[in-house]
Amino acid sequence: MCRPVQPLVPIIEPASNPEKDANVRTLQNTIQNPGSPTPNAHRALLPVLLAIGVFAAFMPAVTMAENDPAAPPDNSYEAVAGCDASLVESHPSAPCLQREPLIVIGFMGGHIHAGNLLHGEARLARDLDRRYPNAVDAMTFANRDEHDALRTVLQLLDTTKDGRLSQSEKSAARIVIFGHSWGASETVHFAKELDRRGIPVLLTVQVDSVEKSGEDDGTIPPNVREAINFYQTEGLLHGRRSIQAVDPKRTTILGSYQSTYKTNPVSCVGYGWFARAFMRPHIEIENDDAVWHRIEALIVARSCAPNVAGLVASCMAK
Repeated sequence: MCRPVQPLVPIIEPASNPEKDANVRTLQNTIQNPGSPTPNAHRALLPVLLAIGVFAAFMPAVTMAENDPAAPPDNSYEAVAGCDASLVESHPSAPCLQREPLIVIGFMGGHIHAGNLLHGEARLARDLDRRYPNAVDAMTFANRDEHDALRTVLQLLDTTKDGRLSQSEKSAARIVIFGHSWGASETVHFAKELDRRGIPVLLTVQVDSVEKSGEDDGTIPPNVREAINFYQTEGLLHGRRSIQAVDPKRTTILGSYQSTYKTNPVSCVGYGWFARAFMRPHIEIENDDAVWHRIEALIVARSCAPNVAGLVASCMAK
């Protein structure tokens, strides 16, 4: 969960207005002393004066809000169910920013079908959907099913449902792509396809990336804001050691992190004998809970949104 970031923006109290205060005191005295002598003509005007007094009492505050450049326009921010409870209690006037769910696309390795829960990619998508149903749309695809993944993403981004993406719909895209082995190679290839369409990507995650024929899994396109790489170097099949950005000014490489399983093996129960005999480290990293927990944390962090006070609040609804 994301925590509020200090310092907090101070709350500015409206300045005192002597004329408004005098109007309010006069109005209160009139209401509290109904028996005081009042000419009949003036008595008939009391409802009108009451309405004018109430309107005048609130006018300065409204004017200040309209003239304050730091104040957001009406309805620009809405509270989201599931925002961090501690933030809501301490800063009830600073709600989370309403956003469409984060789109999380995972690509399976090898010739694995989407949704095969024997593999870490599918389990991560399942867990994200279960834990954060209102904040994440997470799904997996076979690495050969790029067209299905693209069609799904375009449909999710088309919030007006008019069959085309406007520039504002593209700019509002919040997408994370991840994968293992060939799926990691497809992660980069898919990000490049989105780049050709002018669609930004928040994060790409590669786990023991093995380059597919005709693809370049080592160069991250400029539409990707952040990218990270996890790999191991043991066994016959192992992943890419490093990745680089086409445009370092637009893409931050969070790093490449190596895992080893020589002294801390990971269970590969359920895998075939060939995989366990000849590419065990490659499937160990795919089943390494520590790696996937780090990836989940990265995804959760990117689901957070800044609110009106400049804090960062979690909009993950558990």
